[in-house]
Amino acid sequence: MQQSAQLTCALDKIDQANLADPNREQVGDQTLPKEFAYSQHMTRWLFRLESAPSERMQIACRAQHIERWTMPRESFPEGRKAYYEWRQACGRFHGRRAAEIMGQCGYPRTECDRVETILTKRELRKDPDTQLLEDVACMVFLERYFEEFYDQNSDYDREKWLRIVRRTWGKMSPRGHEAALALAGSMPQRLQNLLSEALSESE
Repeated sequence: MQQSAQLTCALDKIDQANLADPNREQVGDQTLPKEFAYSQHMTRWLFRLESAPSERMQIACRAQHIERWTMPRESFPEGRKAYYEWRQACGRFHGRRAAEIMGQCGYPRTECDRVETILTKRELRKDPDTQLLEDVACMVFLERYFEEFYDQNSDYDREKWLRIVRRTWGKMSPRGHEAALALAGSMPQRLQNLLSEALSESE
Protein backbone atom coordinates (compact mmCIF):
# COMPACT_ATOMS: atom_id res chain seq x y z
CA MET A 1 0.00 0.00 0.00
CA GLN A 2 1.43 3.35 -1.05
CA GLN A 3 1.62 5.88 1.78
CA SER A 4 0.80 9.55 1.49
CA ALA A 5 3.49 12.04 2.45
CA GLN A 6 1.39 13.04 5.47
CA LEU A 7 1.11 9.45 6.71
CA THR A 8 4.82 8.79 6.21
CA CYS A 9 5.59 11.96 8.16
CA ALA A 10 3.28 11.05 11.04
CA LEU A 11 4.45 7.44 11.37
CA ASP A 12 8.11 8.50 11.22
CA LYS A 13 7.60 11.09 13.96
CA ILE A 14 5.76 8.57 16.17
CA ASP A 15 8.55 6.03 15.61
CA GLN A 16 11.22 8.59 16.48
CA ALA A 17 9.36 9.45 19.68
CA ASN A 18 9.04 5.80 20.72
CA LEU A 19 12.65 4.98 19.85
CA ALA A 20 13.61 7.16 22.83
CA ASP A 21 12.07 4.66 25.29
CA PRO A 22 14.81 3.61 27.73
CA ASN A 23 13.02 0.31 28.42
CA ARG A 24 13.72 -2.70 26.21
CA GLU A 25 11.84 -5.65 24.73
CA GLN A 26 13.26 -8.70 23.01
CA VAL A 27 11.70 -9.30 19.59
CA GLY A 28 13.24 -12.29 17.88
CA ASP A 29 16.98 -11.69 17.85
CA GLN A 30 16.59 -7.93 18.33
CA THR A 31 16.43 -5.84 21.51
CA LEU A 32 14.20 -2.87 20.78
CA PRO A 33 12.90 0.13 22.74
CA LYS A 34 9.76 -1.25 24.38
CA GLU A 35 7.15 1.20 23.10
CA PHE A 36 8.67 1.17 19.63
CA ALA A 37 8.33 -2.63 19.63
CA TYR A 38 4.76 -2.31 20.90
CA SER A 39 3.89 0.13 18.11
CA GLN A 40 5.18 -2.34 15.53
CA HIS A 41 3.07 -5.13 17.06
CA MET A 42 0.05 -2.83 16.86
CA THR A 43 0.66 -2.05 13.19
CA ARG A 44 1.16 -5.74 12.36
CA TRP A 45 -2.10 -6.75 14.02
CA LEU A 46 -3.98 -3.85 12.45
CA PHE A 47 -3.14 -5.16 8.99
CA ARG A 48 -4.07 -8.70 10.05
CA LEU A 49 -7.53 -7.57 11.14
CA GLU A 50 -8.08 -4.93 8.44
CA SER A 51 -6.48 -5.45 5.03
CA ALA A 52 -6.67 -1.79 3.97
CA PRO A 53 -6.84 0.34 7.15
CA SER A 54 -7.40 4.08 6.93
CA GLU A 55 -4.58 6.51 7.58
CA ARG A 56 -6.21 7.59 10.82
CA MET A 57 -6.22 3.98 12.06
CA GLN A 58 -2.59 3.45 11.09
CA ILE A 59 -1.67 6.52 13.09
CA ALA A 60 -3.88 5.65 16.06
CA CYS A 61 -2.46 2.14 16.32
CA ARG A 62 1.12 3.34 16.00
CA ALA A 63 0.52 5.99 18.68
CA GLN A 64 -1.44 3.76 21.07
CA HIS A 65 1.38 3.91 23.66
CA ILE A 66 3.40 6.86 22.39
CA GLU A 67 5.92 7.93 25.06
CA ARG A 68 4.04 5.98 27.73
CA TRP A 69 7.19 5.57 29.79
CA THR A 70 6.91 9.29 30.64
CA MET A 71 3.72 8.54 32.59
CA PRO A 72 4.54 5.38 34.59
CA ARG A 73 1.92 3.53 36.60
CA GLU A 74 3.90 4.38 39.73
CA SER A 75 3.06 8.07 39.22
CA PHE A 76 -0.48 7.26 40.40
CA PRO A 77 -1.54 5.76 43.75
CA GLU A 78 -2.10 2.05 44.28
CA GLY A 79 -5.54 0.54 43.83
CA ARG A 80 -8.01 -0.28 41.10
CA LYS A 81 -9.59 3.19 40.95
CA ALA A 82 -6.20 4.87 40.53
CA TYR A 83 -5.26 2.29 37.90
CA TYR A 84 -8.23 3.28 35.75
CA GLU A 85 -7.45 6.96 36.31
CA TRP A 86 -3.92 6.28 35.07
CA ARG A 87 -5.24 4.45 32.00
CA GLN A 88 -7.58 7.33 31.18
CA ALA A 89 -4.78 9.88 31.66
CA CYS A 90 -2.55 7.84 29.34
CA GLY A 91 -5.26 7.76 26.68
CA ARG A 92 -5.68 11.53 26.82
CA PHE A 93 -1.92 12.03 26.63
CA HIS A 94 -1.48 9.66 23.68
CA GLY A 95 -4.40 11.32 21.90
CA ARG A 96 -2.93 14.80 22.35
CA ARG A 97 0.52 13.71 21.15
CA ALA A 98 -0.87 11.95 18.09
CA ALA A 99 -3.00 14.98 17.20
CA GLU A 100 -0.02 17.29 17.68
CA ILE A 101 2.14 15.19 15.35
CA MET A 102 -0.62 14.96 12.75
CA GLY A 103 -0.95 18.73 12.78
CA GLN A 104 2.79 19.08 12.20
CA CYS A 105 2.46 16.75 9.20
CA GLY A 106 -0.32 18.74 7.57
CA TYR A 107 -3.45 16.83 8.54
CA PRO A 108 -6.60 18.94 8.92
CA ARG A 109 -7.86 19.67 12.42
CA THR A 110 -10.85 17.39 11.94
CA GLU A 111 -8.62 14.36 11.34
CA CYS A 112 -6.36 15.27 14.27
CA ASP A 113 -9.40 15.51 16.55
CA ARG A 114 -10.74 12.22 15.20
CA VAL A 115 -7.57 10.31 16.08
CA GLU A 116 -7.46 11.97 19.50
CA THR A 117 -11.00 10.73 20.16
CA ILE A 118 -10.13 7.20 19.00
CA LEU A 119 -7.14 7.02 21.34
CA THR A 120 -9.15 8.15 24.37
CA LYS A 121 -11.57 5.28 23.61
CA ARG A 122 -14.52 7.38 24.72
CA GLU A 123 -16.66 5.87 21.97
CA LEU A 124 -15.82 2.19 22.45
CA ARG A 125 -18.68 0.01 21.19
CA LYS A 126 -20.27 2.99 19.40
CA ASP A 127 -17.47 3.86 16.98
CA PRO A 128 -16.02 1.26 14.54
CA ASP A 129 -12.56 2.85 14.53
CA THR A 130 -12.34 2.85 18.32
CA GLN A 131 -13.51 -0.76 18.42
CA LEU A 132 -10.90 -1.76 15.86
CA LEU A 133 -8.19 -0.11 17.96
CA GLU A 134 -9.38 -2.07 20.99
CA ASP A 135 -9.40 -5.34 19.04
CA VAL A 136 -5.85 -4.70 17.87
CA ALA A 137 -4.66 -3.83 21.39
CA CYS A 138 -6.28 -6.96 22.84
CA MET A 139 -4.64 -9.15 20.20
CA VAL A 140 -1.23 -7.64 20.91
CA PHE A 141 -1.75 -8.29 24.63
CA LEU A 142 -2.81 -11.90 24.07
CA GLU A 143 0.03 -12.65 21.68
CA ARG A 144 2.93 -10.78 23.25
CA TYR A 145 2.23 -10.02 26.91
CA PHE A 146 -0.42 -12.35 28.33
CA GLU A 147 1.99 -15.15 29.24
CA GLU A 148 4.44 -12.81 30.99
CA PHE A 149 1.61 -11.03 32.82
CA TYR A 150 0.21 -14.41 33.93
CA ASP A 151 3.56 -15.64 35.24
CA GLN A 152 4.33 -12.35 37.01
CA ASN A 153 1.00 -12.48 38.85
CA SER A 154 0.88 -16.14 39.82
CA ASP A 155 -0.49 -15.15 43.24
CA TYR A 156 -3.84 -14.16 41.67
CA ASP A 157 -6.56 -16.68 42.49
CA ARG A 158 -8.37 -18.52 39.71
CA GLU A 159 -11.50 -16.37 39.91
CA LYS A 160 -9.49 -13.20 39.42
CA TRP A 161 -7.87 -14.66 36.31
CA LEU A 162 -11.24 -15.69 34.94
CA ARG A 163 -12.52 -12.14 35.45
CA ILE A 164 -9.49 -10.69 33.65
CA VAL A 165 -9.98 -12.97 30.64
CA ARG A 166 -13.73 -12.31 30.48
CA ARG A 167 -13.17 -8.56 30.77
CA THR A 168 -10.68 -8.65 27.90
CA TRP A 169 -13.05 -10.80 25.85
CA GLY A 170 -15.92 -8.41 26.56
CA LYS A 171 -14.01 -5.49 25.04
CA MET A 172 -13.60 -7.26 21.72
CA SER A 173 -15.83 -7.46 18.66
CA PRO A 174 -16.80 -10.72 16.91
CA ARG A 175 -13.88 -10.14 14.54
CA GLY A 176 -11.55 -9.88 17.51
CA HIS A 177 -13.04 -13.01 19.07
CA GLU A 178 -12.38 -14.96 15.88
CA ALA A 179 -8.76 -13.81 15.78
CA ALA A 180 -8.27 -14.60 19.48
CA LEU A 181 -9.63 -18.13 19.11
CA ALA A 182 -7.32 -18.71 16.15
CA LEU A 183 -4.38 -17.48 18.23
CA ALA A 184 -5.30 -19.58 21.28
CA GLY A 185 -3.96 -22.78 19.74
CA SER A 186 -0.41 -21.40 19.84
CA MET A 187 -0.62 -20.34 23.50
CA PRO A 188 0.94 -22.38 26.33
CA GLN A 189 -1.44 -25.04 27.62
CA ARG A 190 -2.02 -23.28 30.95
CA LEU A 191 -3.30 -20.21 29.09
CA GLN A 192 -5.41 -22.30 26.72
CA ASN A 193 -7.03 -23.96 29.74
CA LEU A 194 -7.72 -20.58 31.38
CA LEU A 195 -9.24 -19.17 28.19
CA SER A 196 -11.39 -22.24 27.66
CA GLU A 197 -12.66 -22.19 31.25
CA ALA A 198 -13.42 -18.46 31.19
CA LEU A 199 -15.31 -18.59 27.93
CA SER A 200 -17.25 -21.77 28.67
CA GLU A 201 -18.54 -20.32 31.94
CA SER A 202 -19.47 -16.99 30.31
CA GLU A 203 -21.70 -18.55 27.66
